[in-house]
Amino acid sequence: MFEFDQYLGFLAFLTILTLGFWLMIFLLTFVIPYWIGGSLIERIKEIRDARKAKRDS
Repeated sequence: MFEFDQYLGFLAFLTILTLGFWLMIFLLTFVIPYWIGGSLIERIKEIRDARKAKRDS
């Protein structure tokens, strides 16, 4: 059915595919929400500082 080099190629393909899948899951569950949360916090700080500067002047 498969020769040995084809079998190794198939295993390498499955390994790369699986690593990509788990990397995508990791990015979607941890990194992207962290990035969005940090962006929102920074935006809120900018708005608060702008209001404070406007009120003080």
